[in-house]
Amino acid sequence: MQLSGLRYGSKLLDLVEFPYPEVITGGANKEEIQQMLDKHGKLVVKPFFYGGVGKKGKAGLIKIVDNLVDALDAKQDLYFAKHKHGIKTIQANGVTMEEFVEAELEVYFSITASTIHRKPIFTITPHGGVDIESLPADKKKIVEIDPFIGLKSFDITNALTDTGCPQRYISCLVRFIPKLWDLYENYGLTTIEINPIRVTKQGNQYIPVACDIKAAFDQDNPAWKRIGLPSTIFQSDISPFESEINKLRTYQGQSDVVELNPKGSIIPFMFGGGANSAATETLGSSAIFASDFGGNPPYEKMYDISRIVFKHWLEKANVLLLIGGKANNTDIYVTFKGIFDALRDHIAENGSKPIYTVIGRGGPNLVKGMFYAKDILDTLKLPYKVFGFDTSMILSIEYAKKIDEWWSKEGKKEYLRLTSKNS
Repeated sequence: MQLSGLRYGSKLLDLVEFPYPEVITGGANKEEIQQMLDKHGKLVVKPFFYGGVGKKGKAGLIKIVDNLVDALDAKQDLYFAKHKHGIKTIQANGVTMEEFVEAELEVYFSITASTIHRKPIFTITPHGGVDIESLPADKKKIVEIDPFIGLKSFDITNALTDTGCPQRYISCLVRFIPKLWDLYENYGLTTIEINPIRVTKQGNQYIPVACDIKAAFDQDNPAWKRIGLPSTIFQSDISPFESEINKLRTYQGQSDVVELNPKGSIIPFMFGGGANSAATETLGSSAIFASDFGGNPPYEKMYDISRIVFKHWLEKANVLLLIGGKANNTDIYVTFKGIFDALRDHIAENGSKPIYTVIGRGGPNLVKGMFYAKDILDTLKLPYKVFGFDTSMILSIEYAKKIDEWWSKEGKKEYLRLTSKNS
């Protein structure tokens, strides 16, 4: 997710006239805050984070206030609040103060692209305000969307009826929720999630109010630029490593990385989205970062990427993993030459580092690339294991994980004993 909260999420909701609470930012003065309190009675104070940061409520970072003193205290406490999101600790960049919405029902709703069904799906439940994953299957409904037809009112009616939503609330939800498909389809979104939609009674009718929103965009689709969002929504707290690597986006080949665990022990050079997903999930906290270095990068780019990786992580790692499926257009020899030339040059400048290399790869010039890697590793007297394209990617990753465990316990000591004996 790249966007969370109503600070910028309100701009999305305005596009389709979906109701949301009145909101002011932390820059509001005392008079403006008091006017909001006078108008609504209570305010919800939330820290603002770049990126789709969740679980703020569980972390005690959302405060409900009913007077100016408490509102100002909450603002002070949360303005630069720190929050552990995944394995990272990130810092807030201000607060929002939102109208407190009384509700009789909380609804969760999302649209995203399904890698299983190869089409958009929506998920809905009248038991919102909680982690969707924690709900049993009979409390939520996941429905495919035909992109040529879109999301229709009867889809929402059927899904809510199946999940046991009281009939008196369905009509208002059916009027508004299909508007979110227009937002998803026309503005470059890949995911939109609202949790919760609070159904409140105004006069004699019910109104659904979006009290929190998360969204992700396809940055290659220029449609998102029509929304008028600042480019800062795509910024997050990035590490020096991420910053250095991401500067190399400017020419052929992919180079995005996400630092997962700076205390991890496996350096994973991942090639392709499948390798990224499989390795990130299988390696867990052992993976230092997630990456996708596919797209046939030229030698110079692969060498520069590798130099940055080894500068930051070689001293801390047990295993160097090169993993990917059978490439169609990525030249294996070129990418391997970039990586292992960088490894050779790093060690020449900084001294030898005991590390075990595991390779699982397929594609053009595979044998030539593997022999080049072998020659460099043999020269450096570093151990390795090589798997070809006929070996399961998961098996290669699992092997790397076992080597990591063994290397920590006894492998590194055994390697150092043998190398010192032979030298």
